[in-house]
Amino acid sequence: MGLTEKEAAERLSVEGENVLGEGRKTGPLKIFLGQFRDIMVMILLGATVISVLLGELSDAVTIILIVLLDAVLGFIQEFRTEHTLEALRSMTSPTAKCWRDGKLKEIPASKLVRGDIVEIEAGDRIPADCVVLKASGFFSDESVLTGESSAVEKSAGAEEDTDNSLNRPNIVYCGASAVKGVCRGKVIATGMDTQMGKISGMLRDIDKEPTPLQKRLAELGKAVAVICLVVCAAVAGAGILRGENIFDMLMTGITIAIAAIPEGLPATVTIALALAVSRMMKQKALVNKLHSVETLGCTSVICSDKTGTITENRMTVTELSTADEDYFFSGMGYRVSGAVTRAGDIAVNPVTEKGLIEALKCGVLCSTAEISTQEVPKSRNRGSLAGKGEWSVAGDPTEAALLIAAAKAGITKSLLSSKCSVLGEYPFDSETRFMAVHCGFGSDKRIYFKGAEEVILPRCSMYMNGRGEKIPLTASFRRKLEEKASEMSDRALRVLALAVCGSEKMEPERGDLVFLGFAGMTDPPREEAKAAIRQCAAASVKTVMITGDHKNTAVAVAKKAGLLKGGMAITGEELNMLSDEELDRDIGKYTVFARVEPVHKLRIVRSFKRRGEIVTMTGDGVNDAPAVKEADVGVAMGVTGTDVTKQAADVILMDDNLATLVNAVEQGRCVYANIRKFVRYLLSCNIGEVLTMFLGIVMGMPMILLPVQILLVNLVTDGLPAIALGMEPPEEGIMSRPPRRSGEGFFAGGLMWKIVIRGIFIGLSTLASFTTVMRLGGSAEACRTAALITLVVSQLIHVFECRSESRSLFRMNPFGNMKLVGAVLISGAVLAAAVAVPQLRMVFGTAAPGMADLLIALGFSAAVPLVSSVISR
Repeated sequence: MGLTEKEAAERLSVEGENVLGEGRKTGPLKIFLGQFRDIMVMILLGATVISVLLGELSDAVTIILIVLLDAVLGFIQEFRTEHTLEALRSMTSPTAKCWRDGKLKEIPASKLVRGDIVEIEAGDRIPADCVVLKASGFFSDESVLTGESSAVEKSAGAEEDTDNSLNRPNIVYCGASAVKGVCRGKVIATGMDTQMGKISGMLRDIDKEPTPLQKRLAELGKAVAVICLVVCAAVAGAGILRGENIFDMLMTGITIAIAAIPEGLPATVTIALALAVSRMMKQKALVNKLHSVETLGCTSVICSDKTGTITENRMTVTELSTADEDYFFSGMGYRVSGAVTRAGDIAVNPVTEKGLIEALKCGVLCSTAEISTQEVPKSRNRGSLAGKGEWSVAGDPTEAALLIAAAKAGITKSLLSSKCSVLGEYPFDSETRFMAVHCGFGSDKRIYFKGAEEVILPRCSMYMNGRGEKIPLTASFRRKLEEKASEMSDRALRVLALAVCGSEKMEPERGDLVFLGFAGMTDPPREEAKAAIRQCAAASVKTVMITGDHKNTAVAVAKKAGLLKGGMAITGEELNMLSDEELDRDIGKYTVFARVEPVHKLRIVRSFKRRGEIVTMTGDGVNDAPAVKEADVGVAMGVTGTDVTKQAADVILMDDNLATLVNAVEQGRCVYANIRKFVRYLLSCNIGEVLTMFLGIVMGMPMILLPVQILLVNLVTDGLPAIALGMEPPEEGIMSRPPRRSGEGFFAGGLMWKIVIRGIFIGLSTLASFTTVMRLGGSAEACRTAALITLVVSQLIHVFECRSESRSLFRMNPFGNMKLVGAVLISGAVLAAAVAVPQLRMVFGTAAPGMADLLIALGFSAAVPLVSSVISR
């Protein structure tokens, strides 16, 4: 049986080992040095050199720390990506039981080749893609590949079958787990030809693009570089033409160029993103990659997995249909809360419903699962159920669902065990598709049956009515029950039939059963997910569901979750019939993608991206990893997610909750809004500083500010106030606006106009302050001091204007951001010390301002917001 060692060795030399590809590796040093290629980083490094030449070592150290912080963060993000394929390789089996030379041997799984015969039993990791030759009650957990958690039954197929496509009942797949039974299989694909290998190949071929924010900051950096060179040349040239000392003018030009560089921008961006990461962590979202926080804010499409994200991932009995009544159970998942009602939401007293009670007894007794109550800490509760508790479940989820439904009617295992004894059990079998339990209630002996409707109902000759009476089952009534089971299945309910018969001994093959009812169960949508989907719709963010489940089930869940309003459903097989052009044209019509494989998920994400959408993709299994990595923001599930998916993801949801993701989108929008706010602030201030110096030289005036004074301005205005502005809370209505377009420029919405106008006003008011004091006979030090006060104070007032792009300074609560108030007070105190403390006056070349000079400086500072508010709004 199987191959000989010689045959295997020959095939191994031709086909290669049964391992996943190594992928492209980049050394840690190369990754780290690559962080310094950004234009803004190069500008900052140049500014560092200049600061050292000017003797400003503190500025040089600050800039170097900023650059290193950004480089370390970028290095960590890229280095994590290098480990994604390593995590995938760790999921393959290390050994395999294989027939070689007619003997069963345990060999390294890497040495398997096509044609090998392997033996697999419960608990094994399947070592390669194999066609099943022989199976005995064999079930495989393929969730890592398909995303669906239910174990899949496998049956024998043709030995010559070599089609290893997903969801085939006669194929077992590399990386999946054997859950139950034993099987013999013939290897048909190894290494990169397996389904796991194909996923590895997709991961290896995906290159992560820069985020929208990184692209915009790179564009800003290039613009700043050009501005710095132009400013330096213009100022130095104008001074030299006036006959000033060439060296002095070059140093002045360089100093002003430094003033034009928003050196606080990278640090402020990093701090704003880090603070958002901290806030998101408190809301159960762990961020792997810093810049993905902002990308979340411009998400226009969320591609969500179904199981565990939109749904509870907990089977729940929602309906029990007896022969003459339909009963409904409230309370989803494992929650203790819940009640039993009839149609029309009529409350039911279960004690009086004998038919219902007998059906629930059957569900409890035909169960090997166990449930017990547990109190859930409020921090882990969902929605309004805080403190109400959940059931702790052990065993099969379907059987647990029946136990929980019975508990809602007051029937528990412990209660029944005091009244009956289990005399024998016939466990569920994949061939018979039912289980039976022989019970004794004193002298009364009964056999309870639970199984598939098409197996149990044909065995029934009677049914039990609501009063507990046994009535003969006529052909017309049987058809009515069959139609009821079909109608429940059409609503994507999993239907189990319950029945009973009297018997003194265990007779599982009996055919004279009494029908008790149909239990309908489902994995219900989370209430939080429903609210999150509504919130996304209000924010013009499209939510689509991508699942490996059947189309009918997916559509039913989507309807309950509110996803199918105006949308359509499509399967992976139907996707295969569409070209990329047809898919790009029509993909906007669909909100449900069912029965999809990993390659379909990747194709869906790429299609949305080609349409200009910013795509966020959630996933948990290995099958999701390529699409998660390809998406603009990849999101992994923290509870059910595999290591592979977590490594590929940008964000991990610690509670697997879609509502947590929507909260993260809100944080992303807030971060981007805050980045625009402090970019507006920093550039306006820098334009004001450059304009002050440039116009002074062009107009033939004395030096408006000394280089050391310009550095003081940068110290008190570019640091703490900008950082505090990055802590601005979300503006009201931020989630009621549509996401920004992927191609939208950083200065969209007239931001550049606002920046230039403010910068001009700041520069002109500073010059006006200088000339006014000069005309009143002030000394050069007094004029510069007045200009310094005006320049700093007008910027500190402007920082409050930048808190909103839609409201003026006089329509905002000045104490809405107390961190900003504190930062401005500290900056003001530093300025006051520079003009009031004699020792500092000597360092900065300032003079103690008289009352008239002070009023002039403050007056021109206050004129800036008054004039700009009137003109620009």
